[in-house]
Amino acid sequence: MSAAAVTAIVVSYDSAQVLPACLSALAAEGIGAIVVDNASGDASAEIAARYGARVLRSARNEGYGRANNLGARAAATPFILIVNPDLEIQPGAVAALLAAAEAYPDAAAFAPRLIEPSGRVFLQPRSLLSPDHLNRARRIVLPEGDACLPFLSGACLLLRREVFLALGGFDPAIFLFYEDDDLCRRLREAGHALVHVHGAEARHGRGQSSAPSPQRRFTARWHLAWSQCHVARKWGLPPPGLGKVVENLAKAIGYGLLLNRDKMHAHAGSALGALAGRAGRSALARQGLSEKPLL
Repeated sequence: MSAAAVTAIVVSYDSAQVLPACLSALAAEGIGAIVVDNASGDASAEIAARYGARVLRSARNEGYGRANNLGARAAATPFILIVNPDLEIQPGAVAALLAAAEAYPDAAAFAPRLIEPSGRVFLQPRSLLSPDHLNRARRIVLPEGDACLPFLSGACLLLRREVFLALGGFDPAIFLFYEDDDLCRRLREAGHALVHVHGAEARHGRGQSSAPSPQRRFTARWHLAWSQCHVARKWGLPPPGLGKVVENLAKAIGYGLLLNRDKMHAHAGSALGALAGRAGRSALARQGLSEKPLL
């Protein structure tokens, strides 16, 4: 298969600083890109167009999974490549992912080795949605070749578009976090394998997609805690304990007294997001979004 079989989907939100490297790396591999811009306040959309991407502009920040669903629906190729804007695909990686797709027809998702700025290989062998025996603490052993894994990171993920659409894409109730864990669980439940491809590599900036601020830390931690409650309920698992909520509230108060706004906002977001999730409140309503799926 050639690169013409793939469309990259890149969701941007104030990602102007990292988009040029991301889109340049995709173009070097011959991959066309759709950039779904989540109402950025910077020049993300203009930069994406300048680098040859097709740009879909959202009137509001729709969140990560929902925006990727929009991009997947707009694509017309048999494969889509989910790519974070702070990720640079390395030479030959897409060809290796497509070769794996041909070699493993029962698999629906394929991920490259993700290299962090420190040089560490990021691997996600455990998850809230894993069976207990897979979540026991132990040293992470990196695969020495292609390997089936229970979960793959959504930072860079080649997907069979038809399968992705048939499953409804990423869970549209989630604004941010755990979209990839939930998708991987649904893919496995539907009988599809997930393959970590040793011969493909991508460089991931981790957290460099948009500039940090105390309010963004609050929002991110709110959604992380909310999404943990949501996926736990969805899959019949116990929600995170109230003890953690109390701990985060206490830390928020403590850091507030110390005038550490960043950590105060982070812990307050974790506590309030967990409380909202346990109460069954909607993450989309918090963001002023419609509950109607975008896929």
